[in-house]
Amino acid sequence: MKKYITIIIVTAAGLFSSCTNPDMTSTPTAKGVKPYTAQTCIVSGNKLGSMGTPVTEAYNGQEIKFCCKPCVKKFHASPEKYMANMKH
Repeated sequence: MKKYITIIIVTAAGLFSSCTNPDMTSTPTAKGVKPYTAQTCIVSGNKLGSMGTPVTEAYNGQEIKFCCKPCVKKFHASPEKYMANMKH
């Protein structure tokens, strides 16, 4: 019985992993939202993916990517500051 449970878990993991995007730094952008093309965090400048899976949000029609959750908090405290540094 234990062998069958292991087989089911491994099979399920394989099915779910095939549904994920192999490039973890890019996610589908919602319609009407400009994609974030930089490879670095808008707040810290760290390379996306260097601190785990990047966090993606939309702000005023622009997709924004962060290296970690603390950077999201910093961004929301002063979004104009960070948006001014964004390359268009």
